[in-house]
Amino acid sequence: MRRLRTRLAGALVSVLALTLAATGCGGSPEAADATGKPGRTGGTSTTTTADRVEPLPDTPAPKLPVTVASADGGTVTVRQTRRIVPLSGSLSEIVFTLGLGDRVVARDITATFEQAAKLPVVTRNHDVSAESVLSLRPDLVLAEETSGPQEAMDQIRAAGVPVLVVAAARGLDDVGPRIRAVAGALGVPAAGTELTRRSEQRIAAVRGTVPDHTERPRVAFLYLRGSASVYLIGGKGSGATSLLEAAGAVDAGAESGLTKDFTAITTEALAAAAPDAILVMAKGLESVGGTDGLVKIPGVAQTPAGMNRRIVSVEDGVLLNYGPRTDQVLTTVVAQLYRDGAE
Repeated sequence: MRRLRTRLAGALVSVLALTLAATGCGGSPEAADATGKPGRTGGTSTTTTADRVEPLPDTPAPKLPVTVASADGGTVTVRQTRRIVPLSGSLSEIVFTLGLGDRVVARDITATFEQAAKLPVVTRNHDVSAESVLSLRPDLVLAEETSGPQEAMDQIRAAGVPVLVVAAARGLDDVGPRIRAVAGALGVPAAGTELTRRSEQRIAAVRGTVPDHTERPRVAFLYLRGSASVYLIGGKGSGATSLLEAAGAVDAGAESGLTKDFTAITTEALAAAAPDAILVMAKGLESVGGTDGLVKIPGVAQTPAGMNRRIVSVEDGVLLNYGPRTDQVLTTVVAQLYRDGAE
């Protein structure tokens, strides 16, 4: 469980080390509710974004070679981009949306959109398989700061494959920089500028739809994996704060004083956060038995969110990507948060 939309990875390590010692980290999804209304009934799953990315209308022609800065402190020279291996779903989305998806030869398990579905997977439980990557003879590997294990990354570099590390996504302000970093390495900086402009304009448009309200709703971001008994509440640095603020809400965990990225859920922590709504990943919600199971977690039923069964559920594969589909994520958060005309 190293990369939960990139930003979650490092934050969860210390907590998960205790809770996952004897269990796996996968959830056990239940069937989606036929009503399609997220967060109101047990076992609900929410389809919130298109299952396809939307490439730019014109396919760019890479101009190579290029030498670009890598987030790990070095530089990388890219001479060919005929065979690209992105090691996260977020990076895959960017490559495909830039219009160069036909050059991607593999995917990470977190690349859940339709165009990437048939590509071979080169990660095992989110760990990179160097042998699988190298067998595909890549010209370029795009990695996150959390991509690993380190031995696998070193093996890929030792084989002479350029590896560009892209700085982690921490919030909405990272959408443009990540797009431009990938586009620069692919030799299509103009396309990166165009995609950044499109993405930022769409995000701004969604922000303009947030209803006027006198008091901002307090929303707690919970990370749930029922089969592993992992129940965490996000605090400062969880990655959700920027998204919630864009939706006109307050990150209840961070505002209540939780300084860690993630903290084990306790009745006291939930009482201090006092959320009006709860934000969860769809599979996490399903893993605890939907809303009916969520409110059975100690302390949840006593919060305003639990009493009103006010749950915002977003697909795991896109929630904290902060990339070309972030406007769609923000759209579904806004729609679910204010769907009953609350606030």
